[in-house]
Amino acid sequence: MDRPSTRTASVAGGRDHPFRTELDQLMKLAGPVVLARLGIMTMGLTDAIVVGRYSAAQLGYHAIGWTPTNIVITMVVGLLSGVQVMTARAVGEGRRHDAGAVLRRGVVYSFWIGLVSTVVLLIGGPPFLHAVGLSKDLADGASAPLLVFAFSLMPYAVSVAASFWLEGLSRPGPAVWAMWGANLVNLALNLLLVPGTFGLPALGAVGGAYATLGARTALCLFMLAYIARMAEARELGVFDRAAHDPAAAAEQRHIGFGAGLSNFFEVTAFNSLNIIAGWISALAVASWAIVLNVGAVVFMVPLGLAAATAVRVGQAYGARDAAGVRRAAAASFAVATVFGLLVALAVWPFAHPIAALYTRDSLTLAMAGAGLTLACLWFLPDCLQVVAAQALRARGDVWVPTGTHMASYIVVMAPLAWFLAIPMKLGVNGMVWAVIIASTISCGLLLARFWMLSRRSL
Repeated sequence: MDRPSTRTASVAGGRDHPFRTELDQLMKLAGPVVLARLGIMTMGLTDAIVVGRYSAAQLGYHAIGWTPTNIVITMVVGLLSGVQVMTARAVGEGRRHDAGAVLRRGVVYSFWIGLVSTVVLLIGGPPFLHAVGLSKDLADGASAPLLVFAFSLMPYAVSVAASFWLEGLSRPGPAVWAMWGANLVNLALNLLLVPGTFGLPALGAVGGAYATLGARTALCLFMLAYIARMAEARELGVFDRAAHDPAAAAEQRHIGFGAGLSNFFEVTAFNSLNIIAGWISALAVASWAIVLNVGAVVFMVPLGLAAATAVRVGQAYGARDAAGVRRAAAASFAVATVFGLLVALAVWPFAHPIAALYTRDSLTLAMAGAGLTLACLWFLPDCLQVVAAQALRARGDVWVPTGTHMASYIVVMAPLAWFLAIPMKLGVNGMVWAVIIASTISCGLLLARFWMLSRRSL
């Protein structure tokens, strides 16, 4: 169990309060992890702003082209979550040298996942866009950026494995610096390629995709170089051939399969809403892209908190500390609740000015501003559901979060979004209502599951 921090507030008798100590440890870890996750989304935000201000039509191409790759990326992050959890457990059990084996398995796994995903999207991506009922112009315009995005999947997957490993060691700082450095690369390439600066041809949405490819490649190279040069690399077994341990490898994949499927269900459902928006109009696609992009930026904070939760709960679970598991989860739920409420109150009065950052088109701005105002209702349940899901996985409950996400987002949200948006003629606002309802259902089910398991011994 962690030694109480001397900086934590004291209670009667001069002893540190365990919950405050846990909250202190969680925030120390969550702060850098959240900054890293915000860096991930800032890269997409930069693309959307630069491309959107260049052309609303190009923003629509960019959003649709991003959709299939975003599904793969989110699933890859889930598949590799076993790296983070297994590293944290190894630390909690006092087996630091075994962390290197977790990393080596994760890097090899991520390489093959990224490579296969790239090939699948290169072959099947454009036909998919032309087969889902989009207009020919929209499908043609989105196919080119999709192909470029596909080439960025392998370096991104490897960088995720490396950053998750560092987070499992409670050393997220280097991943933060690397991610924000990659954002500078992305911004520079966007400003060069999207509008065509210094005599270069204006590439629009394709230029945004090339910027992402360059930034993700730089991120991957930096992360691998940093780990190779770590002073503790040999102590952690980074350069040692991983011992043949089928049980550990299976457990690492098992955690990843559950999280990967869960992420796949959720992101597929969310990105299917891009297709529904495409059935409405090109302006609806651009408007929904703005609402979803802002929501995704907000989501990066609870996603980072969820990663820190997985580490804290995983370490307590590895030490078989049931009280520690409950404390880590309770602290995470409290922080997620406060953040969800605060960000909703902050975004609500400024929804239209925020939407104006993305586009100058008055019709797109009006539609996106109204949708973003309503979206403030989804922030709190969405924050809590992702944190609760990671807390469950870290304590060994892998498949219930997967089933919950499938039920909430595939069974409920996707069809409800279509019904409210098109037959009920609510448009983008109908899609937002579907997200609010699905996130609330997911949140309630996951919190109830954790409460039920917390009453059992480890």
